[in-house]
Amino acid sequence: MLNRLDALKYFCIAAETLQFRETAVRMSVSPQVVTRVIAELEDELGTLLFLRNTRNMQLTEFGEHFLPQAQQYLLEGEKLFAHAKQKQSDMSGVVRIAVLRLPENDAILAELVKKCADYPRLRIDWRVDFAKLHLIENQIDIGLRVSFEPDPLMIVRKITEMQDKFVISPKLLAKLGQPKDLNDLQKRFPVSNLINVDTGRSWGWPVNDELHLFPKQQRFVTDDPYSELAAVLAGMTCSLVADYMCNKHLANGDLVELFPDIPRKRWQMYLYRSQRTITSPHVLKVFDWLTEILGKYYYQKNER
Repeated sequence: MLNRLDALKYFCIAAETLQFRETAVRMSVSPQVVTRVIAELEDELGTLLFLRNTRNMQLTEFGEHFLPQAQQYLLEGEKLFAHAKQKQSDMSGVVRIAVLRLPENDAILAELVKKCADYPRLRIDWRVDFAKLHLIENQIDIGLRVSFEPDPLMIVRKITEMQDKFVISPKLLAKLGQPKDLNDLQKRFPVSNLINVDTGRSWGWPVNDELHLFPKQQRFVTDDPYSELAAVLAGMTCSLVADYMCNKHLANGDLVELFPDIPRKRWQMYLYRSQRTITSPHVLKVFDWLTEILGKYYYQKNER
């Protein structure tokens, strides 16, 4: 199959040198390849480009008219690729990012925006609470998720591990007393739970691989983890809440952890990007920046 762009390069060099052998040297191919490519180009155009005999070669009338057009076409192509390369080196373009909502979201975004300040052509499309957007359909470049196992088709950087914690307000705990065990908790304590928006059903409490509870005394249900946390802080319910959301409230005494010795599932928080044949440099740079920024908030906390 004729590669028209390469064929035009062969033609322009042959028109300049009027020698297939010299053309072959410049293109690092055999003279036979040059002969074949020119013949295919002439067949494609439906007319001869060169008049050739054993002693010399010259352009046909059509070849003379075709040459400046071919040269201009190649020149425009070089400009096009040079412009694209320049855009990449200038950190130009949009990076679409989908993240789950984090307590430190504003601080994380502020640091990212600060790093982008030196690159005025770099644009950020920041989607919060859209961590499960379809990568291809929504053209997502980078995402942040929490799950048990990352998608094997993604390029992943693990940020930290986290787990859920049973938490309750001191006020509600003082009112009801310390629960004896999980059965007592489910029987006597008002609880909250998250709704799976895809099914409309409760997620339950996935405590560990052997224990997944579905409490009956649900006083508050929601599809928003932060609304659930608000209900716990207000003393309305107790619940199983992600540690990255409740740790600061445990530290300042607004919440109390229940059953800390019960084994809990470990979740992975990870940054990801899709596997592509070519990933733009500005996407890779933002991926590195986010890895660094998230590390400030989560690597150190995980080591304590």
